[in-house]
Order: sequence, then C-alpha cells, then structure tokens
Amino acid sequence: MSKPKRGPVLTGAHYLDGDHACAEGAIAAGCRFIAGYPITPSTEVAERLAERFPRIGGTFIQMEDELASIAAVLGAAWGGARAMTVTSGPGFSLMVENIGLGVMTETPCVVVNVQRGGPSTGLPTLTGQQDMMQARWGSHGDYEIIALSPSSPQECFDLTVTAFNLSEKYRVPVMFMMDECVGHMTEKVVIPEADTIEVWPRRWYRGPKDKYLPYAPEKDGVPLMIRAGDDHRVHVTGLTHDQRGYPIINADTQRVCVSRLVDKIRNNLDDLMIVKEEQVEGADVVVVAYGISARVATKAITDARKQGIRVGFLRLITVWPFPEKRIRELAGKVKSLVMPEINMGQMFREMERAANGQCKSLLVPHCGGWVHDPNDILKAILEGAR
Repeated sequence: MSKPKRGPVLTGAHYLDGDHACAEGAIAAGCRFIAGYPITPSTEVAERLAERFPRIGGTFIQMEDELASIAAVLGAAWGGARAMTVTSGPGFSLMVENIGLGVMTETPCVVVNVQRGGPSTGLPTLTGQQDMMQARWGSHGDYEIIALSPSSPQECFDLTVTAFNLSEKYRVPVMFMMDECVGHMTEKVVIPEADTIEVWPRRWYRGPKDKYLPYAPEKDGVPLMIRAGDDHRVHVTGLTHDQRGYPIINADTQRVCVSRLVDKIRNNLDDLMIVKEEQVEGADVVVVAYGISARVATKAITDARKQGIRVGFLRLITVWPFPEKRIRELAGKVKSLVMPEINMGQMFREMERAANGQCKSLLVPHCGGWVHDPNDILKAILEGAR
C-alpha cells in the first residue's frame, strides 16, 4: 500500500472494499456532508467518512432515522455543500418521499444504496439487486432520475465521483446502486492525483441578487443555484412552482415545471449513457448485466465462447435512464438477449420492452442471498443461441 499524500484525496494504490472506496470517491468529489442512519450492508461507507471527515473539514451526522437523513442532505445542499446519504433496502424505502422533494426542488446530492435481499427486513447481510425499480419509480409523480451501478471497488471510487458530477451538472439527486457483494468486496483501488480528477463545479448564479430566479433554466434546461443565507430571495418548495419558486397551483405551471424536470434528463441521454461493450458485433447472443451479476456473467460468457457460441456482453453502468436505444439496436441483430439479475425480473422488463419483440429475451432470476451459479447463465446463453 502506498503512503497517502497530503490533502483530503487518498491518492495512490490501496486495498479497499467497495464501501470504503465509495467513501473515498465522495471525498475526492468534494463531498463534505453526510447524514445517515446505520444499516447493513452500507454502514461502512458512513463509518469511513465519520473517521475521515474530522481531518478534512467535513461533517457527518447520524440522524434519528432515514427520513431525517435525506432531509438533512437536501438542506445541506441548499446551504452550499456537496452532500450524500447512504442506506440499504428498508432505509431506502423511508427516503423515497424526500428523494421526490429533491427532484422537485432540483437539489444536487447523491443517495448511495448498498442493496441487500428483500422485501421488508429481508436479508440484512446478504446481497440483492432488488431496489432497481424503486430507484426509478419509488417516489410519486412524473420525473426522471439518474442511477449508476458499479461492479468493482475501483468503480465504487470512480463512479461515486461521476455520480456527484452528474448531480451537479443536472441538479438532480443521483442514485448510486451498489450491492452487498460489491460493497464488501476487497480489491486494489488506484486513486489518481487530486488535480487529475474531474470535479464538476456547482452551477452558481453570479448576477444581481435581486434578479435571481432559482428555477429559470439555462440553455440545457438546468437552472443555476445560490447558497441559502447569502441574501438572495428564494423560495424552495415541493409544490408546483414558477421560476421564482413560488407555488402556483394550476395546470399550466404544472406543465412547464414537470416537463422541464423530465426533459433536462431525456434531452441529454447521450451524455448520460455509460455502458461497456465486448464482442457484441456479430454476436448471436448478448448478455446484459450490471453490478455483481455482470462479474459472475463473465464466467458463463467465457465458457460459452469455448463451446463456439458467439456471445457479446453489454455491461450497464448507467442503469437509469435505461439505455433502451442501444438495446433496441442490438435486439435487431441478435437471436437473444440474456439478463441475469439478483431479483425476479426488474431491469429485465425494461430490456424486454426495449427489445420490442425483435429477439428472444431471457431472464436468469435469483431471489437474493448469493450470486448466480454461472452454469445457470450458461444454460440461458445456450438456449438463446438455438
């Protein structure tokens, strides 16, 4: 292990688990506020930051519950901080109402969910990928969200930085959908020099204070922010509002308000899509996977290729918005799409919808508690190649 250099970013090569790498990624992204409530298997992220923050000027608050935690994060963001919370299944359920508030008030922040098996209390210490649809649809009303899924401790670091950057760029809460296996997996993590890490700055308003409109969009549909308490006239509410933030309860204002919340994401899909492709051109079957399931799938893909099957691999890093354009393109070229995931078919339904009947869509489900047997994925690949 290399000796840490001075400064808050722990540069160099380290042996970290995914939870700790996520915490270091948050620090590298400039996060200096976290509020949360302990819950397995995410607690190590908060523990790491609680240990590190006092040395670098950050603040960690253990709140009374998850509802208060996400509320504190939203407040901290409006106070000028880069803010994050960390949770897992039952805690995520408690947060979703205020995640909706974060969407409506366009509050940049990151919500880390280290997924475990559910429903309810489920499997506190064992893995699952069963909150994927909840991340997209958990709160009420129409909105778009951004969610990323790492497959290694290195990606827990790298993509936590990306999650903060996207939250600032689009002024939206970003879901960071880890799973227990990736969170507790320990591998080499290389952290670059701080000045080489791209950190997207907050989109500050710098004009006359009396002219500031907190919801007046720039050309890309995203408004500028101010720091609450700096003498700007602001009104921040979950009610439907105009560009001043004032509640206006009618259909016309709702149309303008909600359309922009949706369009600022939908109009920038090419910028948001992060996927990794391997040998998809000329493939008869493409395996589509994310998180720990993507790593398990590589064994099945290797075994299938040894049997002469032309198998491609599409690994989803951006899971929301769903990369339906790329899925649709691939579906028109292959016999089958195969998706293993540790749930009974959540992202699979999105894949099947995007494929639109152009090819077979095969699900390899798992109820949670452990990862797939690669042989089960191999069987689906062989079936898909027929």
